[in-house]
Amino acid sequence: MDISRIRALRGPNLWSRHTAIEAIVTCEPQERALTLLPEFEARLRALFPNLGPLRRQPEQASLAHVLETATLALQSQAGCPVTFSRTTATLEPGIYQVVVEYSEEDVGRKALIAAEGLIQAALAGGSFDLTGTVAALREIDEDVRLGPSTGAIVQAGVARGVPYRRLTQGSLVQFGWGAKQRRIWAAEVDSTSAVSESIAQDKDLTKTLLRAAGVPVPLGRPVDSVDEAWEVALEIGLPVVLKPQDGNQGKGVTVNIVTREHLEIAYRAADEIGQVMVEKFLPGSDYRLLVVGNKLIAAARRDPPLVIGDGEHTVRELVNLVNADPKRGDGHATSLTKIRFDEIAVARLAIQGMTPESVPDKGQRVILRNNANLSTGGTATDVTDDVHPDVAARAVAAAQMIGLDICGVDVVCDNVIRPLEEQSGGIVEVNAAPGLRMHLSPSFGKGRPVGEAIINHLYGPGDDGRIPVVAVTGTNGKTTTTRLIAHLFSAAGLRVGMTNTDGVHVNGRQIDSGDCAGPRSARNVLMNPDVDAAVFETARGGILREGLGYDRCQVAVVTNIGAGDHLGLNYITTVEDLAVLKRVIVQNVAPTGFAVLNATDPHCAAMAPTCPGGIIFFAADRHHPVLATHRAQGQRCVFVDDGHIVAAEGNWRESVSLRDIPLTRNGSIGFQVENAMASIAAGWAVGLGWDAMRAGLASFLNDADNAPGRFNVLDYHGATLIADYGHNPDAMRALVDAVNAMPGKRRSVVISGAGDRRDEDIREQTQILGKAFDDVILFQDACQRGREDGEVLALLRQGLQGAPRTSNVEEVHGEFIAIDKALSKLQPGDLCLILVDQVEESLAHLARRVTEPQLQ
Repeated sequence: MDISRIRALRGPNLWSRHTAIEAIVTCEPQERALTLLPEFEARLRALFPNLGPLRRQPEQASLAHVLETATLALQSQAGCPVTFSRTTATLEPGIYQVVVEYSEEDVGRKALIAAEGLIQAALAGGSFDLTGTVAALREIDEDVRLGPSTGAIVQAGVARGVPYRRLTQGSLVQFGWGAKQRRIWAAEVDSTSAVSESIAQDKDLTKTLLRAAGVPVPLGRPVDSVDEAWEVALEIGLPVVLKPQDGNQGKGVTVNIVTREHLEIAYRAADEIGQVMVEKFLPGSDYRLLVVGNKLIAAARRDPPLVIGDGEHTVRELVNLVNADPKRGDGHATSLTKIRFDEIAVARLAIQGMTPESVPDKGQRVILRNNANLSTGGTATDVTDDVHPDVAARAVAAAQMIGLDICGVDVVCDNVIRPLEEQSGGIVEVNAAPGLRMHLSPSFGKGRPVGEAIINHLYGPGDDGRIPVVAVTGTNGKTTTTRLIAHLFSAAGLRVGMTNTDGVHVNGRQIDSGDCAGPRSARNVLMNPDVDAAVFETARGGILREGLGYDRCQVAVVTNIGAGDHLGLNYITTVEDLAVLKRVIVQNVAPTGFAVLNATDPHCAAMAPTCPGGIIFFAADRHHPVLATHRAQGQRCVFVDDGHIVAAEGNWRESVSLRDIPLTRNGSIGFQVENAMASIAAGWAVGLGWDAMRAGLASFLNDADNAPGRFNVLDYHGATLIADYGHNPDAMRALVDAVNAMPGKRRSVVISGAGDRRDEDIREQTQILGKAFDDVILFQDACQRGREDGEVLALLRQGLQGAPRTSNVEEVHGEFIAIDKALSKLQPGDLCLILVDQVEESLAHLARRVTEPQLQ
């Protein structure tokens, strides 16, 4: 068995909506059925007893199917929430596509490699460290997955339909798209200023501000030495608390200090973090109050880490027993943290007259720390429903005084059912990025939906953080349609982000060049805060390589499906395969969105049942059966009637004259009429105003600026030049139809062929052109894409054999040389179609040539 390619599908893809690892697996003949491998399955299950069923009978299950099942099962054993997997045989014997869902990409990749090792061990009759492998996968998962605080906010966002994206391996997350995006870092939001965060970190300054706001706080101040710390402790009165002035998560905090020896230990612990602060110890319990916006959302009583004696075990042994609880971990990934057994714990034992080797009496409570942070091993009890309104008001006032949108307010008092002033309680600290674990999964009491509260703070009712997203795919016309839809958005006053095969454009400015019709470019546009709407040309390669760059779109446009679109690559061998691939955007339309489909293309029309939203069919022929049936059902349709493009739904109609759409040249260019209909349907689907759409259609000129290489018409000293990027048989047919509707005495064409197409597709292009053009100039481009020198030209010549019209065929090397040769032969009234390969460079060359004086 050989794994030749591994891809991470990071968005909705050909196989599912899940993120997944896709691998190409080659199996030898004896590896294509388990019945050909005696005792293999028995050895496999001995190595991995929890493998689960293979979903196929042994005579049908190959090692690729075993790899699929083992990769999924290993992730499940590591605690990853994965359920989807699939293995598909390709047309090449023994080659399979294995797809397995992952929740974390790093874990999915490691699981696939581990599964391969498991299979090799079973084949060889060797050993496999299942326990170590699962532990390693679990460790990676805990290391890379979102922590409980960030994860709770993300889960709440997903439940509400808000899209998200991790911007780092850590806790920096973007919610929403474009101009509607918001960002969080754990439980800190982008609207919180750096000034407010800095104030919260300075505990002395925080107390000063809270005191000014009338919030009760303990006495104390920063110190620079142990002697000064003891002096301040005596001044304000024992017991005291020592903590870092700029700290978090309870690090370096020691409470209830009553002796100089205990203070010296506490000072060293706090000094390792930063400036040391001494405060009056407030008696009572430790409470954490969570404020979001201007509301108290949750409250918990935090109890210090402790053990209960059983009369048999030492304190150290009791701590080890408590830490063995699977709910306790070393970090924040679990609901509880292991109890720290350090010198602070030993000092706290000494105050109780004990050592680590003491054996407490049965039922005796032994406290290991006085501070009650969960990060040092404490526990939490939910008390949200008990908080007195005055206590809640003091917490909100504290958060607002510091300027924090999300704030963890630490209160020490006897209880929270009475105002703080009645019980000498006070606020001892505020936290800018509070942990949410104690509220999500308290040790006692019910969890609170704090993630939901934070999402509701970020987005108002009915707002899901999404901007209109239109995805456009097809074999021909998708770039022009993408550009026209973007132009319609701009005409409506929206700032538009657009990706296509020419680059990335934001608000009319190109920010990237090259073929940008893939998911990475789409994600970059959705990260841009200056984008109100997005239009993405969606190429087949990007879907195969990585999936979509978004979870769903509001509108999916499929212009047409043809045979010339890179068939034969990446196991997409038929038009039916291609249609299945391109319908991915249709399958991922929002339930409130629409798919815009070409009613005259059977492959497009067949996509309609897979769309979760509505359907808008378009066709030039208003009597086409698919469109007519849809229209009779009162559904949305776009068609041509009496020189107008008409949008109709039930008895409602709106129309635009073809004379007012320059792109179509008064309706004479059929494929541009289709592109215009698809664009109008997309604008209608997102709710653009008709006046804005009319203005956009009228101002969209089919020139090298608006639609480079898409039927750009130029005048060359009385001859007509047409520059187009058509590169497959369907495009040739559409171009021939358009050219036949235009005047031209003698017609010539300049063409090359892409080497990464099938032989029959290259030949068919010139078979079509040979019926419409008198002269043909073939050129060989510098990049032959894997073909031998002259191979593409030979195929193009074969297509011209027996051409009924072509009388003159020439071959040249180089695109610009071919263009110049064609121009040199033109006379006024002639027509020349130039099928450009290097679009930008060729159009620039033509722009220079048409401005030159004609040589006599």
